[in-house]
Amino acid sequence: MRNPRVGLLPLYIELYDRAWPEIRPGVEKFYQQIATALTDRGLEVATVPLCRLEQEFEVAVRKFEREQLDAIVTLHMAYSPSLESASLLAATPLPIVVLDTTPAFSFGPDRVADDTNYNHGIHGVQDMCNLLLRNKKPFQFEAGHWKESDVLDRVAGWARSARLAGNIRRARVGRLGPPFRGMGDFAVPPETLEKTLGIKTIVGEPELVRTLLAQVGDQAVEAEMAYDRDHFDLKGLKPEVHRRSTLAGLVIRRWLETDKLTAFTINFMAVNQALGLPTMPFLEASKAMGRGIGYAGEGDVLTAGLVGTLASVFPQTTFTEMFCPDWEGNQIFLSHMGEMNLELAAKKPALIEMPYSFSDVGNPAAPVGRFRAGEAVLVNLAPGPDHGYTLIVAPVIMQDVTGTDRMVDCIRGWFKPSLPIADFLAEYSRVGGTHHSALVYGKVADEVIRWGKLMQWTTVLLA
Repeated sequence: MRNPRVGLLPLYIELYDRAWPEIRPGVEKFYQQIATALTDRGLEVATVPLCRLEQEFEVAVRKFEREQLDAIVTLHMAYSPSLESASLLAATPLPIVVLDTTPAFSFGPDRVADDTNYNHGIHGVQDMCNLLLRNKKPFQFEAGHWKESDVLDRVAGWARSARLAGNIRRARVGRLGPPFRGMGDFAVPPETLEKTLGIKTIVGEPELVRTLLAQVGDQAVEAEMAYDRDHFDLKGLKPEVHRRSTLAGLVIRRWLETDKLTAFTINFMAVNQALGLPTMPFLEASKAMGRGIGYAGEGDVLTAGLVGTLASVFPQTTFTEMFCPDWEGNQIFLSHMGEMNLELAAKKPALIEMPYSFSDVGNPAAPVGRFRAGEAVLVNLAPGPDHGYTLIVAPVIMQDVTGTDRMVDCIRGWFKPSLPIADFLAEYSRVGGTHHSALVYGKVADEVIRWGKLMQWTTVLLA
């Protein structure tokens, strides 16, 4: 997982180099201070010389585009005439985050007049933002003192959100089998997903499965089974069931690597002898999510792309479904057949043999475990009318289990939303939430909401 990468664009004015060249070293020092402070917040920062004239801005913006950065952060070092930069910034496909800050925290009557030279960028910001609006270029804006406020944290949050925006447009989602027949909420044609979101659908054909199956050797299978014995409670799992699932999982892993997939989805009804997999690869789906690969069940390319995109920035992400309301306990039960990000398990997960009557393949080894307690965010990307999307963001608290847990042989977890569950469920469906979602651990709601704004989706906070 690489860190978000931004280009820090320093806006300056050529007049000052002619009139007061002695102030340039102080201006350049401040630029480096901001670059270092953003780096300290987990960003990779590309720097350029101070930009004053259109040709200098062009060199800088083209560099940022060529390096496929996640966003451009503008920093006015002084007043900068907007016509030198605005057309280039309006035309770039990269998101723009305007950082409005100055070296000095205080600028009252006790300042000397020369201090104005280092602290008057705000009217350059105003000039530029007016031109961006007139050129219909969206931008994000954060203002505050770089040391005495959280403005740089907010900018770093936009950078992470911009990385999400870039990654979903580069998503490559593999699909085995057609989408589950009759499931309509996540049903978006592949060509529409690519046109509206950038998600490419790569269909795995039986010929590919059989080719990859032939490439998996006994040594690789034995090594993976040995890994499992160290990381799971096998609970008397039959070796032949374990081997079957391991073989299926390594086929999937080779497919992910061969086609450079960021996510995948499988319709369990399509896993049969004609497809070529020896069993449903629940185990690899769970392992893959732990490595930052997206997954969703039932042939759901949209949610698989969502999970993979979120995991590219927030590794503690999993695919999940809301299954049952616990009206008495004011909580909602999460589960799925046999897939969870195993890094989120409260205890060492178990591997069990799952009875499998959906097709003509053998029983799989399925991981089971309980999601650990903690703060999290439920995230849903719902298709809407006219090829639009609604991003639903719901901060939740994953619950601990202190009493009897009779669900030890399934994927399970319970969350309490910010709203009473009757209100939560009502609002969720009123805005079109689908039955497949992502769960992200941590206080990440603000950054996920920023992502929705960058994508220009309808964004709903359920809190």
